[in-house]
Amino acid sequence: MRIQPFHGYRYANVGRDVSSVVAPPYDQIGPATQERLYQMSPWNVVRVTYPKDEADKYRRARETLDRLLAEGVWQRDDRPAIYPYHQTYRVGGETVTRMGFVALGEVTPYGDGVVLPHERTHAGPKKDRLELLEATGADMGLLFMLVGDPAGDVLRATAPTGDPIAEARDLKGEIHRLWKITEAAAVTRVQALMASRPVIIADGHHRYETAVEYATHHAGARHKMMAFCTLEAPGLTIFPNHRLVHGVRDFDAGRFLEAAQPWFDVAPLADPAAFRATNRTIGVVTPARAATLTLRDAAFDAIPWPAGTSRAWRSLAVSILHEGLLKPWLDITDEKLDAKTHVDYTAEQSDAIAKGRGGRYQAAFLIAAATPDELRTVVRGGELMPQKSTHFYPKLLDGLVFHRLDVIATSGRSCG
Repeated sequence: MRIQPFHGYRYANVGRDVSSVVAPPYDQIGPATQERLYQMSPWNVVRVTYPKDEADKYRRARETLDRLLAEGVWQRDDRPAIYPYHQTYRVGGETVTRMGFVALGEVTPYGDGVVLPHERTHAGPKKDRLELLEATGADMGLLFMLVGDPAGDVLRATAPTGDPIAEARDLKGEIHRLWKITEAAAVTRVQALMASRPVIIADGHHRYETAVEYATHHAGARHKMMAFCTLEAPGLTIFPNHRLVHGVRDFDAGRFLEAAQPWFDVAPLADPAAFRATNRTIGVVTPARAATLTLRDAAFDAIPWPAGTSRAWRSLAVSILHEGLLKPWLDITDEKLDAKTHVDYTAEQSDAIAKGRGGRYQAAFLIAAATPDELRTVVRGGELMPQKSTHFYPKLLDGLVFHRLDVIATSGRSCG
């Protein structure tokens, strides 16, 4: 992955604590969160990254961007830099820090083998992001990229010194800190270490594919702002996306559990809150009952797996759920998943349980998270994981730093 430093744009008038003006990625923002961010500050970055759904919202995003730049709310750093970015958060009763850095990464097609996706995407979000990019020429949203670093060289080369230049608490209370490295020798060292390493997209497939499309029409937009984290470093936390099923005709929990018994051992689940899923054991919670379904070893090969999938792909918890339960017994096909007609998602087990019991959904399926090793094995084997296979935590923040592209299609003006 060829990377470059860049002249980042950052908030200039709010002090080091920028909590009130940053925002989660657009795909983590619902109407209530959007309104909360609007109320936090008239300068909150959400007004550009995810403006309210009103007439000509892309034009309004551009007007907001221009106004805040003209007022000096955002100012351009005078020297190109790479930006160490650390997130400190609580998980499993422990405090951990995920360490990475922000730089521009070269945008290339997946076929080049430099940037590797890990899951399939939908067309709708890509159209939205492309229209916003065309209107604003502003690269506001970080892609979350994973890079192999078994010896820790990249981690050491991007270790920050001194106080951060910006810090924030996100809406969940987790701490985000940003530094910058401008020394030419240090930047060159990081570029050399990264040059021969492929990267895996953790979060941001839609935005990356948007950037690839945009770059095909704008020669000056060959780079995209990315946050790089090493696969081996502490703090790479992956949550599962539990499945919430609805709209299945004539669904009956008892019949479903009975139908699954040729492949799965079924047992009552007395306390779903204490349940810990494994790849072979899935929890199901309905308004009337809860149970565990454990795939029998002898039944693994009996599942009608998609042709050409590896054993590593088939061993994923989400693959066992989709191919061993949802498709054969509930008729939830890939087409229905693409259409978003029968399955919603949540990364919080307690939320899945409450919704499974609440009556709005017919069933909640509790699954195990994919591990970094599983992700790496599947992706480097040339496969894509099923949609919504991973939920990386915590999410990166928009607004700590952003990049302006060299070309704006709608005006032809340079963005510098």
